[in-house]
Amino acid sequence: MIDIPIIQKVFASISSQMTENREYLIALDAQNGDGDLGISMDAGFRAVAAWLQDPGVTDLGRLFLAAGKVLNEAAPSSLGTILSFALMGIAKSLKGKETASIDEMVVAMDAGVHLIMERAGSKPGEKTILDALCPALDTLRETAGQEGKARFEKAAAAAAEGSQSTKQLRSVHGRAAYYGDKSIGVLDGGSVVGRLIFEGILKAL
Repeated sequence: MIDIPIIQKVFASISSQMTENREYLIALDAQNGDGDLGISMDAGFRAVAAWLQDPGVTDLGRLFLAAGKVLNEAAPSSLGTILSFALMGIAKSLKGKETASIDEMVVAMDAGVHLIMERAGSKPGEKTILDALCPALDTLRETAGQEGKARFEKAAAAAAEGSQSTKQLRSVHGRAAYYGDKSIGVLDGGSVVGRLIFEGILKAL
């Protein structure tokens, strides 16, 4: 079962991934953005990991809702806001629970991704973080019944493959959209964040 200590460990691991890849994300974002991606993701997940050390709540719904607010405040960027939507969606799905099974968490994560699509007006194939998150979640659903770590190994691989596929896509959202066809051939930084999130989850397990 997934409980607060596991969630603490997972976010600490994700935070480490963002810190380790801070300069890489800055360099990626500088190609067709404003170059602050590594700074905002490092600061945002570091703040969430720190807050989770003593969250003062046991309800997972309240926990993820508050975590989303912490992330949004610490990472005042478009992707920070988008990821806070994901945490809000997870929060709604887990409301009233103090623990969750892996399948319940997959359902919650799916709700988070759907809230991103609803609020941001985006979908897979548009060179965003969704191109990493959606394949990973598809894999988690398809591997239901398998051992937990094996499921997340496959999900992390799917996120990496989805991220890599963004090189062939044209940007249609945000500052990168101004580059039009010139964005083709450039790896999307947001999708790399999605990959790093699943790598962080896997390392925590």
